[in-house]
Amino acid sequence: MTGHTGEHERTMAFADIALGQIRALRQPATPRNFEVWYTYATGYKPSLNQRINDTLKQNGALSDKDLEEIYEAYLAPTRLSDRIDSVGSKVMGEIEQVMAMIDAAAGTATSFSENVASATEKLGQSKDRDGLRMIVESLVQSAKEMEESNAKLEARLSASKQEITELQINLEAVRSESLTDPLTQLANRKYFDDALAAAIEEARAKNEALSLVMSDIDHFKAFNDNYGHLTGDQVLRLVAQAVKQNVKGQDTAARYGGEEFAIVLPNTVLRSAITVADHIRRAVMTKELMKRSTGEHLGRVTISLGVATLHKGDTAQSLIERTDACLYAAKRHGRNRVICETDPEFSAGGGVAAAQVA
Repeated sequence: MTGHTGEHERTMAFADIALGQIRALRQPATPRNFEVWYTYATGYKPSLNQRINDTLKQNGALSDKDLEEIYEAYLAPTRLSDRIDSVGSKVMGEIEQVMAMIDAAAGTATSFSENVASATEKLGQSKDRDGLRMIVESLVQSAKEMEESNAKLEARLSASKQEITELQINLEAVRSESLTDPLTQLANRKYFDDALAAAIEEARAKNEALSLVMSDIDHFKAFNDNYGHLTGDQVLRLVAQAVKQNVKGQDTAARYGGEEFAIVLPNTVLRSAITVADHIRRAVMTKELMKRSTGEHLGRVTISLGVATLHKGDTAQSLIERTDACLYAAKRHGRNRVICETDPEFSAGGGVAAAQVA
């Protein structure tokens, strides 16, 4: 993709910022420290930036311990799996406790049954009122013990149900975090790959249409170079918002990579997908940008979009490549436009092969 060059330069700019922070604070240039400052430069994790800014404001520096804590809290590769393991362990602990309570209740029920059987036998043998009274008192006591046991079990089951519900919510939050792009809050590339594969399978099973839209921000590198990466991130959020506002519940909108976005449109024919793409294009170009730090008006940003539909024999990769070729045909023919696979501009450019050269 032609966007690779822009992404290279953009990420190198982030790397320069990260190294500059390490030099300024005279910290060791370890992979851990570089990752912390690189993430800080991108602004992808606002909570990490806030933590660093607060620590610097309070202490005037970041100690090695501070960096270690920040890395473990926000970036450690094992953090997500550790959280999942923790939730799983808590669920298993709840299940074990409930099973123990059920075993205890079962034991109480067995004991109660034995007491009732014994009392029934004694009733048949009893000849006086005192004997009957003792048998009845024994039955009442057993019934009370059974009632108390059942009440405890009911309370424990209720508490466990609430606890497991909360754990399920936590687990869903962790899962959602692992599949969401932190900057734009759209689906990330992993989620997109899975969603597209599932959508293709479903479209074939139901003999339904499936379309794909891919978009790229026009002149994003120049914009980033002129106004800085934080303003560039503001542009990415703006485009993401326009995408969100123009997709339905069954559609999947994702940040494909860098300044490129993708939308999977199940049960959508090519013409309808073009309409969706053009709505997104218009939504983006109508928004005027302003630099938050200075209030400076930066003008408007535009995007180019490509649209293709699923063909017989398509794989996910071939559909992506054809849609991407449409996108770069839109770039070649003036930007701020939508081009689909049936447009003459796409055919004139040589289709997928042209996109690979561009």
